[in-house]
Amino acid sequence: MKAVLMQGAEQRPAAFCYQVNGSCPRTVHPLGIQLVIYTACAVGMLLIVLGNLFVVFSVSYFKALHTPTNFLLLSLALADMLLGLLVLPLSTIRSVESCWFFGDFLCRLHTYLDTLFCLTSIFHLCFISIDRHCAICDPLLYPSKFTVRVTLRYILAGWGVPAVYTAFFLYTDVVERGLSQLLEEMPCVGSCQLLFNKFWGWLNFPMFFFPCLIMISLYVKIFVVASRQAQQLSTLSKSSAGAAKRERKAAKTLGIAVGIYLLCWLPFTVDTMVDSLLNFITPPLLFDILIWFAYFNSACNPIIYVFSYRWFRKALKLILSRNIFSPRTSTIDLYQE
Repeated sequence: MKAVLMQGAEQRPAAFCYQVNGSCPRTVHPLGIQLVIYTACAVGMLLIVLGNLFVVFSVSYFKALHTPTNFLLLSLALADMLLGLLVLPLSTIRSVESCWFFGDFLCRLHTYLDTLFCLTSIFHLCFISIDRHCAICDPLLYPSKFTVRVTLRYILAGWGVPAVYTAFFLYTDVVERGLSQLLEEMPCVGSCQLLFNKFWGWLNFPMFFFPCLIMISLYVKIFVVASRQAQQLSTLSKSSAGAAKRERKAAKTLGIAVGIYLLCWLPFTVDTMVDSLLNFITPPLLFDILIWFAYFNSACNPIIYVFSYRWFRKALKLILSRNIFSPRTSTIDLYQE
């Protein structure tokens, strides 16, 4: 069998996932390579879970952070944190062992949660773009248009639509009966790639592309308006100028988050669509690299907040100190210079 090089080490398909006919071949990595990959994945999962846990706790605990935008950030962080807790441990084992050992039920559930959390993230980023567009382009009406109640509706839609959409394709036989000619059978026993077929590859691309198109369009308009506002700051009062500056900084920070999301997820999404046209020729190693590069995005947002938001650094400092146990801590104004 042909040797496949990974990080300079030779790997040989020397076994099968199961001792049955039609079992997937299992690529056995040297023990050292396995330990390195497991360690790297464990560190990545720790960053994802702890980083997003800090965001969830900060926004929940500090009353000054109870704003519509921050509630969207909290819900986004919750989706990323749950991805790290519930999806990535099994994904790590599948990537290292090149087999799925957890049965059909967990395979379907794992795929459901993976798709749910990833689609929820992109929906939330789209809603955050709408929020920032409102705040920058229509600042006088923003407080009345984007209330906490409106935000909760966006959050409900951001979780509800992906949940129903994914459940429809995973837990009903409508697609299998109506589009059987487009669906690929499971290639072998020990694989868990339920949704990577011709139909799913093409259907998922619009679910990624259209929200991204909305986000890019909104942020282009946001930065045009923000540049115009920057030239008018000298005519504003000190308080108005400070508020406008904060809104522009928030828009810039979240624009960076959207850009990194596109950078991380675009290669995997394009490969999924193109691969479905070429009868799934992507090598397993390349597939794993692309999906883990996309997963890495879930660790990026807390890092962006640390470098961009003074309030997040203050909250982090308070959480890591004993001051968090003071009853007055939750009422501290984290926006105060």
